[in-house]
Amino acid sequence: MARQCQLTGKKANNAYAISHSHRRTKKLQEANLQWKRIWWPEGNRWVKLRLSTKAIKTLEHKSLNAFAKEAGINLNRF
Repeated sequence: MARQCQLTGKKANNAYAISHSHRRTKKLQEANLQWKRIWWPEGNRWVKLRLSTKAIKTLEHKSLNAFAKEAGINLNRF
């Protein structure tokens, strides 16, 4: 499974780590992903998703069903 948010699609970003002497080395800025169990009322069950913390905050305002429909995922798979 890819290190990617299942609802927003957030994933790692390529960047540089810059030292005090301004030497640049490549690094990855990973998304802050968490495994989260969320109650899905339409399916009447729990759904376990790997979400970014931004997506978890957004779920407090949007319903899971609306968010999944925007992302184009089928919650019956999870």
